[in-house]
This record gives sequence, C-alpha cells and structure tokens, in this order.
Amino acid sequence: MTTKKQFQPVDQQLAYLRKGAAEIIREEDLKAKLEASYKSGKPLRVKLGVDPTAPDLHLGHTVVLRKLKHFQDLGHIAIFLVGDFTAMVGDPTGQSETRPPLTREQVDANAKTYLEQVYKILHRENTEVRYNSEWLGKLSGHDMIRLCARYRLARMLEREDFRSRLAGNLPISIHELLYPLLQAYDSVALEADVELGATEQKFNLLVGREIQREYGQPSQVALTMPILVGLDGQRKMSKSLGNYVGITEPPSTMFGKLMSVSDEMMWPYFDLVTDHTPEEIAALAAKVKSGAVHPMDVKMSLAREIIAGFHGAEAGEKAAAEFQRVFRDREAPDEAPARKIPAGAAKRLTALLVELQLAPSRSEADRLVKQGGVELNGERISDVKKDIDLSTPREFLLRAGKKKFLRVIVE
Repeated sequence: MTTKKQFQPVDQQLAYLRKGAAEIIREEDLKAKLEASYKSGKPLRVKLGVDPTAPDLHLGHTVVLRKLKHFQDLGHIAIFLVGDFTAMVGDPTGQSETRPPLTREQVDANAKTYLEQVYKILHRENTEVRYNSEWLGKLSGHDMIRLCARYRLARMLEREDFRSRLAGNLPISIHELLYPLLQAYDSVALEADVELGATEQKFNLLVGREIQREYGQPSQVALTMPILVGLDGQRKMSKSLGNYVGITEPPSTMFGKLMSVSDEMMWPYFDLVTDHTPEEIAALAAKVKSGAVHPMDVKMSLAREIIAGFHGAEAGEKAAAEFQRVFRDREAPDEAPARKIPAGAAKRLTALLVELQLAPSRSEADRLVKQGGVELNGERISDVKKDIDLSTPREFLLRAGKKKFLRVIVE
C-alpha cells in the first residue's frame, strides 16, 4: 500500500514559488494544480528545457534553475530536459538572424558539462534528466506534418523576433518556425504540469500550452523568470559580453566580480540568486538606506553567500577574508578616489594606468603588471597586453602597487 505524499499548504507553496518570478500564466491554474496535488499526494511534473549551446553556466543561467529547485524543495518532480535534438535546430530567440545549429559532437560535449554543473543547484537524486531526442528523433514525416497542422502561421509570426525580421526584410528559415513546435511537443511527451523559462522564452512556453490542448492534455502553467543583468549594470549577463560570473570560476574571482556590482544592482541579485525572502531583502535595503548598515558589508555577505552555494561555506569565508585583507584593510574601496572617464573603445590596461596616473610611464606600468602589483576588482592581472572594455557605462576598482586605489567610472 502506497502512502500519499505530504505537501505544504497551497498558499505557502504559492508564496515560495512567486519569489522572483516575472510572470505566472496563469496563477489561478497553478493554484488549482497545487490544490489537486495536495489532495491526491501526486507531485507536479515541472519541466525546464535547456539547449546545451555553450559548455559553461554563469549566474544568469542559475536564476531559472533555482526556481526549478524551489519546486523540488516543495516535493514536486524536477525534469531537467536537455534539448539535444532542438540544439541542432537552433532557437532564434532574441536573434536578428538565423542561429547556426550545433553538431552532435558539440551538443554531447556541452550536455555533459551542463549536467556536472546543474547538480550544484539541483538535488541529483530527485532530478529526472531527459533528452528530447528520445521522442523528437522518432517523429516520422507524417507525425511532423500533423504537429505543424496544429498551429497557425499567423500566430507564429506574432513572435517578436520573427516579426522584426520580417519588417526588416531579413530572412527566416523554415526550420526556425519548427523550433517552438518542437519545444511544445516536449511538454506533450513529458506531460508537463509546469514549464519554466526566462522572460524571452515566454512565446515558446505559451505555444506549449496550446499544443498540449491540441493533444488532449491539460495546459501547462508557464512560469517565467527575469533576465539577470550583468556586471555592467546594463545588459543581460553573457560570457560574450564579458559581464558574467561563472559558477565554476575560482572563489576569489567570483568575489571580486560580485563586489563590482553597483549598490543598486545588488538587490536584484539578492532576489534572483539567493533564498532570502522578499521581507528579508526589504529589511536589509531599509537598513542600508537609513545608514544602519554599510552597503559594502551587505554586498560582501551577498558575495560570500553566492560563493558558498557553489564552492562551500569555507571557500566563501576565505574569499571574503582575502578581499578584506587586500582592499578594506588597506583602503576601503568605497573610500577610494573616483575618476570619471568617457566611454569609448577598449584600451590597454597599461596605457590606462598611465592615463589615470597610477603609474608614471608605460614601462613602469608593464613592470607593475608583471610583478603582480595590479588588480582589477580584486583579481590580479598578469597579462601586460590585457585590454579593458570601455564601450559601455560601468564601474571598476583598480589597484596599482600596495596602496594606490582608484574607482574608475565609465560614463
């Protein structure tokens, strides 16, 4: 005889799942599904599909992974779907042109690395890992035509990136139109109750709701999470933009990068990449605003907590102690003199040191770098040919020698 699974009361579950969410479509549907689950003892099936298009994950990727873990914490089934088939099609989301599909070798290599990293967040023993080639690779030509017949072209062309490319007379390949349908069919194959995604995935998630109905299934709930803004405070976190924090980077590197986040931007990081409740975050913000707590101390606790989640508590404490020793015990970064420079083309670090009067000459700047005497946001720089991106507004802390600090503001 099997016993029913015990869940928290529905209102408590809803409050936990709302944290950080951009949109729940529809929240009344989610509440109804949670109520049915609570009564029956049957957990919800919650799907997160990821196309393994790059080998490494950064904090931006973890936002939606953490929401999947929240469902897992509540006792529901977390389905981590590796889009090995769809990655070879290529999702055009946010692209102004066709994204090149990946090879099978690239997909397999990236998927292996993904799985090693996602278990830093998800519980390995309670995660159902699936690959959509299991069913998409078996669809016959007839099956594919039947799937296409269940959606209208006019609706597909409502998608923002398709619409803008049409308006700009840019090409759209037929296979790109298939991508949302294939992702939607994943929800049918998995009988998903909920699908998670970033806000830019909203269209695909909504197609999933419609296709499930077409195949006689209840529509999944679409829950979207905000895009995490990168270290530059302007654009979404991206490795190609250099404004990212990699979850496998050394703790000291992660700490230095996180300390470069502006005081205003640290609150979305608290909301999206920690488990602090909205009430706790609001209380912290109020203390900072009143002057009861220094923002640098709050930011250090944020960095320490994030690093502990990926590398352990000891690594978080060690990284914080190192930052304290290097920066705050010599001259607190927030007390360092500030210098504003105009945004422009990338500039060689050694040239910037001379321009900012942190070194008397290029040869002295070269010597400082080679001897390990130059740090950028707490990270020691040893490459004399390193260029600094000055193309967008940002702020960073430079140290030259033992006690020369300068907060550089690009505007």
